[in-house]
Amino acid sequence: MTEGSPGQQADVVVLGAGMVGVSAGFAARQRGLSVIVVDRREPGSETSYGNAGILSSGSIFPLNTPALWKNLPKYLTNQHAALRWNMPWAVANAGWVIRFLASAAPSQTKPRAVALNGLISTSLKLHRDWIAQAGASNRIRETGWLKAWRGDGLANAKAEQAALAEYGIKSEVLDRQAISALEPNVIPAYSVGLLHTQTASVDSPGAVVKDYARMLAAGGGAIRRSEISQIVPQGDGWRVQLADGEIAARHVVVALGPWSAELLQPLGYRVPLAFERGYHQHFVPNPARKLLRPIHDADGSFVMTPMEQGIRVTCGVELTARDAPSNFSQLETVVPLARSVTEFGEPVGERWRGARPTLPDSLPMIGPAPRHRGLWLAFGNQHIGFTTGPGTGAAIAAMIAGSASPFDTQAFAPSRYIA
Repeated sequence: MTEGSPGQQADVVVLGAGMVGVSAGFAARQRGLSVIVVDRREPGSETSYGNAGILSSGSIFPLNTPALWKNLPKYLTNQHAALRWNMPWAVANAGWVIRFLASAAPSQTKPRAVALNGLISTSLKLHRDWIAQAGASNRIRETGWLKAWRGDGLANAKAEQAALAEYGIKSEVLDRQAISALEPNVIPAYSVGLLHTQTASVDSPGAVVKDYARMLAAGGGAIRRSEISQIVPQGDGWRVQLADGEIAARHVVVALGPWSAELLQPLGYRVPLAFERGYHQHFVPNPARKLLRPIHDADGSFVMTPMEQGIRVTCGVELTARDAPSNFSQLETVVPLARSVTEFGEPVGERWRGARPTLPDSLPMIGPAPRHRGLWLAFGNQHIGFTTGPGTGAAIAAMIAGSASPFDTQAFAPSRYIA
């Protein structure tokens, strides 16, 4: 990686070196702009590290769809593996909760699905291109991902298949025998499955972000590690103040994920950002009984994925403060269920916790800040930031260059929430 000097200048400074930030930096550099990406940690070390590694074609329906209302009674018990929530946080953020629930209206489902489909389709094409350019094709698996039901899930699988087909997304409904043929090494716990055939996965999402960052640096971009203090308008551009110096830039891209809102507060922006916290743990795999692709256990509300570090088991969503103490109860609930499907041994390394930034409508902000020329916002990608990072970055780079975005960004305009 290229380290910066205490005082620098650039056309574009990207704040945040997760998948979204690195993608924005790489896309801007491809357009001939000088770029510096700044983060306190190495690229791909925060939220982008801890996901299930799925490049998901079918994640076009946010968590807050009309189906949420049917599931809400069991979620309110605060015992379901899919969702845990903190009561004091919910009371303090009642406005966000109300807006999140309001977005579950039927009238809002299709417009958001159309918007996300455009973003995801663009992102998946870029992922496949960039992984090849980075020489990291060994990391990607074109094996799809499997959503599976233990009980009578046939109606659910067919309904989901039909919903995806409306947007041109292909999938296959599988019975128990077809699942066993697809994943011969798993225990036959599932009666019905839905294979997302246009989805890929990677064996280390954090490593893929680092691969993209190395590609950026090799192309003349810079990666600078430093704490970000503030951003200050300066003439026709910006001054980015860091713990060890400053950078002058014509454009600043805020892609700090769950840390984005607080950086924007001194500029008068009040961003309604909440956090889908998530947890994972790696386990030693059984080399004789390999898991071949990610599996989403629909009844157990967890995902298990074969990773470079071992079998990664990830649990559902926790709604609470970004920096609240860890609560591993969701993860501890689902690990025995995962063991009932695939064989794995002892834990590897420490348990991980991360916070995924979420706006009330579950759509990211992609576009210009309303009152500050040269300030661009690229965050709020909720639990699909790894999938949607390249498309988000490419759209921001196009806007900076004054070109047309590769997909319709109207639904993602920051002005829908801030003025």
